[in-house]
Amino acid sequence: MKKIYFVLMLALGVFSSVKGQEATAQDTLWKISGENTFLINQSSFTNWAAGGINSIAGNLVLNYDFNYAKDKWVWDNKVIAGYGISKLSETGWRKNDDRLVLNSLLGYKASEKWLYTFFANFNTQFTDGFNYTDNDRTLISSFFAPAYLSFGPGFAYKESDNFRFNLSPASPRFVFVLDDSLSNIGAFGVDPGKNTRFEFGAYFDAYYKVDLMENVSLENILRLYSNYLEDPQNVDIDYTLNLFMKVNRFISVNAGVQMIYDDNTILEKSDGRMSPGLQVKQIFGAGITYKF
Repeated sequence: MKKIYFVLMLALGVFSSVKGQEATAQDTLWKISGENTFLINQSSFTNWAAGGINSIAGNLVLNYDFNYAKDKWVWDNKVIAGYGISKLSETGWRKNDDRLVLNSLLGYKASEKWLYTFFANFNTQFTDGFNYTDNDRTLISSFFAPAYLSFGPGFAYKESDNFRFNLSPASPRFVFVLDDSLSNIGAFGVDPGKNTRFEFGAYFDAYYKVDLMENVSLENILRLYSNYLEDPQNVDIDYTLNLFMKVNRFISVNAGVQMIYDDNTILEKSDGRMSPGLQVKQIFGAGITYKF
């Protein structure tokens, strides 16, 4: 819980700092924007013939953009922090979202829409993750276990803030597993007993957002990575689809699905086998969104 409190305090600090800089940003070349979203969904059943399980869930997502532009130079930065918990009447509290994502893209315009770029991407989570069985739970992830850091030169196409992609054909990637119990079993592709893994390959990142109708938009985020040093044909895939439905200035209904495939992430299947597999996360809820 201390980590959750830290995240909330960090979010409040970032929000206060950003608001304090808005007037200054207007006089400079920075464009700062962001949104804070709190979603909640709940279901309850009493003497319901069809059956059902009482549940409640809450999710907090902080999404900030810090973008700079001057002459032919652009520098786009995005920070996403998300955490969510849910409670079922039979299982108690468990998390349903946990992520910290930092993206940075420095570009120099080669033409109106093409740029020479250097990117950096970092991903991790805040708290421990577990695989639950009937009578026990097993640690499967933690803060900086894993964490991914990728960077490298490349080129990008930017039609607008709603459509862009970047390709880096020479991108180092570091995988960190700083929890000893996980590194000792070689989790997330590190050698047993090692805390880091080095990869070198090609990185592709694409973003596309479209307005389906008034106050309804669809967002697509795709990231691909191929490791030249080991099985380059096994491309790591991270795809997120978000649907945003705005009710009014503050109330929104959001739905999202994220699908990840990483050949180095070994999962326990329903039949007990351990092998790579497709990870799928779905979130749906209504709540409060504050944009600035």
